Amino acid sequence: MHCPFCQHEDTRVIDSRVSEDGGSIRRRRECARCEGRFNTVETAELKLPTVVKGDGRREPFDIDKLRRSMERALHKRPVPQEQIDAAVRAVVRQARAIGERELASRRLGDFVMEQMRGLDHVGYVRFASVYRAFEDVADFREEIEMLERGLPTDGEQLPLLTGELPLPGKGSVRKR
Repeated sequence: MHCPFCQHEDTRVIDSRVSEDGGSIRRRRECARCEGRFNTVETAELKLPTVVKGDGRREPFDIDKLRRSMERALHKRPVPQEQIDAAVRAVVRQARAIGERELASRRLGDFVMEQMRGLDHVGYVRFASVYRAFEDVADFREEIEMLERGLPTDGEQLPLLTGELPLPGKGSVRKR
């Protein structure tokens, strides 16, 4: 590693620490010539597939774009950042696991929908409205009805329709 101050080739590692998520190592280094100190971060470089859009265009997989789209759908929803980060990592893991050089954007969207469904149902419907290009209220209602049919009865998430209230201690709902 070259020293960023004097460009000398000989630097030594003083300290190494693994990040909280275990995905990187932070190293404190010192230059043998100028004694300048600096940090480096080491991460595994794993190749992500190229995303093939519906119109045939190809784009590099962009983790930041993935995170922004999920965060946009979850804006002002009570979902902790740690859960969003875990969902992003799960989507990236799924994309890598397919073992292909290219990934259809449709399939990537399905991976995201699966994660969004587990995070927050309102965020899921928001994401679905863009991903599936909803054109009218009927599209929203259809997606909500499909989601409600598959809802677990754990009562952890807020009801989807405003006319419904959760029953105390139960996963079912009553109409207002």
